[in-house]
Amino acid sequence: MQRRHRFKQALSLQDRLTAWAKEVREQAASIPPGPERDALLKRASQADVASHLDEWANSPGLQSPK
Repeated sequence: MQRRHRFKQALSLQDRLTAWAKEVREQAASIPPGPERDALLKRASQADVASHLDEWANSPGLQSPK
């Protein structure tokens, strides 16, 4: 059986999602309006939502069901 190569991420998921969304928005700003730009902006928005969900899921106020 092969062993998986595991490694520790240097940045948190939230930080990586935020950085990626910023990068995608910069790419979208450099191309003319159209479907490709809309798709990039949609992906950036989805990354923002995922970042907020990760923040909510890892918040100290969230408690497990009893």
